[in-house]
Amino acid sequence: MQWFEKIKEYPLHSNDEWNVMDMELERRAKHYKNRLIKESDLETITTLPPKEMRQTIERLVYRMIEEERAIIPRQEMEALVKQIINESVGYGPLEALLKEDSITEIMVNGPREIYIEQEGKLIKTDVRFKDEEHIRHIIDRIIAPIGRRIDESSPMVDARLHDGSRVNAVIPPISLNGPVLSIRKFNKNPFSHNDLINFGTFTEEISEFLQAAVQAKCNILVSGGTGSGKTTLLNVLSSSIPFGERVVIIEDMAELKFEHDNLVRMEARPNNMEGKGEINIRMLVRNALRMRPDRIIVGEVRGSEAIDMLQAMNTGHEGSLTTVHANSPKDALGRLEAMVIMSGLSLTVDVVRQYFVGALDLIVQSERLPDGKRKLVSIAEITEKNGAIEVNDIFKFERHGIDEKGRVLGSFVSTGYVPQVYSRMKSFGVDIPATLFKEGVLL
Repeated sequence: MQWFEKIKEYPLHSNDEWNVMDMELERRAKHYKNRLIKESDLETITTLPPKEMRQTIERLVYRMIEEERAIIPRQEMEALVKQIINESVGYGPLEALLKEDSITEIMVNGPREIYIEQEGKLIKTDVRFKDEEHIRHIIDRIIAPIGRRIDESSPMVDARLHDGSRVNAVIPPISLNGPVLSIRKFNKNPFSHNDLINFGTFTEEISEFLQAAVQAKCNILVSGGTGSGKTTLLNVLSSSIPFGERVVIIEDMAELKFEHDNLVRMEARPNNMEGKGEINIRMLVRNALRMRPDRIIVGEVRGSEAIDMLQAMNTGHEGSLTTVHANSPKDALGRLEAMVIMSGLSLTVDVVRQYFVGALDLIVQSERLPDGKRKLVSIAEITEKNGAIEVNDIFKFERHGIDEKGRVLGSFVSTGYVPQVYSRMKSFGVDIPATLFKEGVLL
């Protein structure tokens, strides 16, 4: 059964309004939904652009009301039409949350447990679904346009909304809580260096250094935990790539967004309904090497593709960027080491570590602090000394405490270490003052 054939099974309201809604309005709502299903070609309507799709549904519902000469107060009519649209071609109870720009994440744990992330804080909302089947209906609405399915044989799915927001859904028997839905919202206007400076993510001096590092084709690994801002930081770094270079972006789910004149984007593909057709990140990295890239950007390395990415960085694709899920620069190297070993190649630990020295220049560590703010807490250089890998902090964020409002207090400092990449920057004609590395607080 298609999702648009099931909308009559679900309520039109997004919270506890059904406890107080007038029975006559309830009857009318159900009536017009059923007419919409029977008398219109919803399958064709849903292929229209979002704005046009909504306008079409609105026009049909108003026409039905006029045909029946129904007398409905204007305020009730507008609410009725809005709810029908949200359930028919929108995302029901989540529609208002998706439209709120300050919300960065939506988490549905159950019909009455809907949380959001706003300004780095988790907040429980008063938004409600009627029941678990209502959640399933919205999940089906999300994944139907991209030809995906979710059922007991395939109880997990990753998808993307039309605006690029990333969606993950899990249902029983995998989920013991019933259907669970998570939406990482896509920022329509990508952040810039100035935005992150204003947010306090880093300072002007650190921004200057990072832009110089990208322009000088340093290979950079962005490390951080869940929700620490890795993808945002990667996108900001990518925006400093000089025009005229050929850039290949590889992602599991397309999220990066920056303007460039010679840009190729590739996205991994899961198995189809027959369990075939998977295109994973490793396959895409290997293919990218045949596309004459100047730089390769991988949204996140999670498995055996790590060895291919490191080999690419080692063989002329300088200035490449990627991210890894790790809590510190040293942890990031450990994660990469494990990924390379798991790739199945017969490489010793010493050989793997030599790859790191030859491939990686800088590790940029991002962290979400207890107050919800995202900070760049460390920029470290990877070097080798007496056969051992060294991770040398160039800049770092030092925490001093927490104020009465729960905000983390701290300052960005330069450690006094002058990185080897500084000479590389100068050779690329990128001139930054040596005083940037003088030990002390960065203003």
